[in-house]
Amino acid sequence: MKKSRGRFNIVLQPEPEGGFTAIVPILPGCVTYGRTLAEAKEMARDAISGYIESLKKHKEPIPTDDESLMASLELEYAEASRR
Repeated sequence: MKKSRGRFNIVLQPEPEGGFTAIVPILPGCVTYGRTLAEAKEMARDAISGYIESLKKHKEPIPTDDESLMASLELEYAEASRR
């Protein structure tokens, strides 16, 4: 069976109660959680694999981040006034 490979960016957000939420922006609704960064990344890998299987089952295209560029922006803004 022919194998394909693609790159998928993930966003890892620390949660106040601990652990990390992993979001895969190119795959809408593909969100998971792990207690550690390593676990969150592994859970994201599993979630992406499941998502891809569902896309293949429904004969839908599989998007990847192969051409995407990632960047972070730092922005200064005024705080809301407190009353």
